Amino acid sequence: MAQRLPEVDVVLVGMGWTGALLAKELTDAGLKVVGLERGRARQTVPDFQSPTMHDELRYAVRHGLMLDPSTETLTFRNFTSQTALPIRQLGSFLPGVNLGGAGVHWNGQTWRFQESDFVLRSHLRQRYGEDIIQDGLTIQDWGLTYAELEPFYDRFERICGIGGIVGNLRGEIQPGGDPFEPPRSNPFPNPPMPQPYAAALFARAAEQAGAHPFPVPTANLSRPYTNPYGCAMQPCNACGFCERFGCEHFAKASPQVCVLPKVLGHERFELRTGSTVTRVNYDRQGKRATGVTYINGRGQEVEQPAAIVALCAFSYHNVRLLLLSGIGTPYDPRSGEGTLGKNYTYQTMSGVSVFMDPDVNLNPYMGAGALGTAVNDWNGEAFDHSGLGFVGGAYIAAYQTGGRPIERHPVPQDTPRWGAGWKQAVRRHYNSTLSLTVHGSSMPHRGNYLDLDPTYRDSLGNPLLRMTFDFPANDRLMSDYVTDRAVDIANRIGGKVEAARRTGLYSVVPYQTTHNTGGAIMGQTPRDSVVNRYLQHWDAHNLFVMGACTYPHNPGYNPTDTVGALALWAARAIRDDYIGNPRPLVPA
Repeated sequence: MAQRLPEVDVVLVGMGWTGALLAKELTDAGLKVVGLERGRARQTVPDFQSPTMHDELRYAVRHGLMLDPSTETLTFRNFTSQTALPIRQLGSFLPGVNLGGAGVHWNGQTWRFQESDFVLRSHLRQRYGEDIIQDGLTIQDWGLTYAELEPFYDRFERICGIGGIVGNLRGEIQPGGDPFEPPRSNPFPNPPMPQPYAAALFARAAEQAGAHPFPVPTANLSRPYTNPYGCAMQPCNACGFCERFGCEHFAKASPQVCVLPKVLGHERFELRTGSTVTRVNYDRQGKRATGVTYINGRGQEVEQPAAIVALCAFSYHNVRLLLLSGIGTPYDPRSGEGTLGKNYTYQTMSGVSVFMDPDVNLNPYMGAGALGTAVNDWNGEAFDHSGLGFVGGAYIAAYQTGGRPIERHPVPQDTPRWGAGWKQAVRRHYNSTLSLTVHGSSMPHRGNYLDLDPTYRDSLGNPLLRMTFDFPANDRLMSDYVTDRAVDIANRIGGKVEAARRTGLYSVVPYQTTHNTGGAIMGQTPRDSVVNRYLQHWDAHNLFVMGACTYPHNPGYNPTDTVGALALWAARAIRDDYIGNPRPLVPA
């Protein structure tokens, strides 16, 4: 029998970005909060310090900060006609583990979504007509607007100390920034990082192509900064160890740097590590969550009652926990009924390489996770889609994230794959190859979804999550179109140009992004979504679901800025509207 503990005000499942933000906001509101983290505790000192943290083999190749698939995995297939098999080795995406989650090893590329993204179906129908949306795409509106979320974008960016050049300040286009970004109420709290030579070459070529380059908004700090919580951050030294690594310099925004120092040790907060939540306890008749059950570090089953439950784990973990708990109606791709697991989306990636003359020295080892220049001219609704046959888009960026020796060996496609010829090509091209990223949207399709696997189970006997996904034709057309624009820019830079296009079935083997979204989507009614506009579950008004699993589709941007903004938006609703009068905040 599970050990039953005294009830608390709030229990948080997962202590990454969203768990940390809710812990801070809700303890400040006077609530007693328990944070359950299945991994161990860790901090910048001593856990992320060099030289250990600069071990490329341990962290970049062997995924030292990531989830161990021998402990926790999921099954995968491209289509329902296939049999899904367990993912035995991480590849396409890299979920984090331990305190801070993926907020520790992210790059820091911090983008706001466009205004049209939040009302995408309504916008597309109004601008182009219903026929613009291909058959099978399950695009819908989000249930809130950019204008409503903007103050929370602003707050999250100040918590993280984001650096950049504003492009749209209260509706006025500003020089040097992104002219296609939605209006900001304030400038960035910090300036951008100094741009490398590769970014300058890209910017010049992009301008020649008629595009509008600007520095990528970055969570890699450009100067000393103290955020609104009173947490101090330091400037980045461009060491080149951002993605897949923790930052030893307090220079990359993470929960450990920006939030947790003001949460851990708080008298109204308790962190319990080594706590694997197995289900949300649900009163079906009363339509409310009563708490959670978890296995503690000693292998004991524990029940933690709570007045409010918030799921703050990585996106698809939240979906699996809802499925295991029997809260919500699982999605059926044949009938289109149900919502839980629906609209799983990813990110549609391609790239272009420019092999330049050997006397061009780009010094790629001087990098940071969000160091680079981008253009948004072909992202989202920044351009006219009439007659193109697809919706969505992508940004094109010249990033310089770090030329680490094990992973970086750019060579043309006709290079031998091993031996003296390969080594010679690596020496020839290492310091003079410029890479362009085409970072594209992912539209929801009726056949892409998450559910519980009927065959495979974890060590506790619970079904694994099953992922069914392939890139829709819409996204392939979009990616080809924007990749052609990137090739045009690359040709203007000079050198030998090669494009790595989005071809073939989606594979979980090569890394692409850790931008897994959807499955517990937000919307306007229980018929089209799992949670309402405040991320409150339609079937349990005291259950809130955080993170990118609530996205009805994935725009052509990195998701973290919106994850943070939505968490702060939900925290405000809980604090100012729900606590005093617990109820559904949106009528069903």
